Amino acid sequence: MTERRQDIILGGVFAATGLSAAYIAAGYRGASGIYPMSLGYVIAILGAIVAIKAMLKGSSEPREIIRNAPQALLTVGIGAIYLALVPILGFYIASALLVLALPAALGFRRLLFTFVTAAIFVGIVWVIFSVILEKPLPMPVWISY
Repeated sequence: MTERRQDIILGGVFAATGLSAAYIAAGYRGASGIYPMSLGYVIAILGAIVAIKAMLKGSSEPREIIRNAPQALLTVGIGAIYLALVPILGFYIASALLVLALPAALGFRRLLFTFVTAAIFVGIVWVIFSVILEKPLPMPVWISY
């Protein structure tokens, strides 16, 4: 498959997914739908940009769909472990572990940068969901007892 076709399909999928998410989020009550609706629109716009750019300047050269299959499988596996850990460890701990483990598994070795990134990510998510939106995220299983 050519680069142009891959980018048009990918951009179209992201645009459709973003618009669907925005449409669904528009039905949420109160302010709880603003963040997912905005995120859906951003994803839709970025997807449209990718598709339009590919239509205008995309290459007709063939391109592999997956360049590094072992790393792609590793990423999917870590994502599956993350999803399994969220109900046990809670969203914040599981997400911090994901942000720490994924770069290390893929070869990124700047530990200080990784720890700072994990702390900033968890802090931003906490501010958005717990402070601004006041929406609880899954907590560790030991806190629910």
